[in-house]
Amino acid sequence: MLELKIWVFILILVGVLIVGLVAGFFLARAWFKRYLEKNPPITEQMVREMMRQMGRTPSERQVRQVMASMNPTKTSKKKK
Repeated sequence: MLELKIWVFILILVGVLIVGLVAGFFLARAWFKRYLEKNPPITEQMVREMMRQMGRTPSERQVRQVMASMNPTKTSKKKK
């Protein structure tokens, strides 16, 4: 009887750990996506500055085109 209780305890413990890992993965993934949307790794101002450093004066269209090419998933969401 005691052996059965130990095995049940171990199985429940392993199950809780697996559920916790899966839930933690999806929560961290959602948090990181939201963080990147609020704080993108590159901004329009950075693109303008890089083009200026290369000796070009960028137009607004060129800046938007570069931003769209760097983040294709964001543009497809806006089109829907």
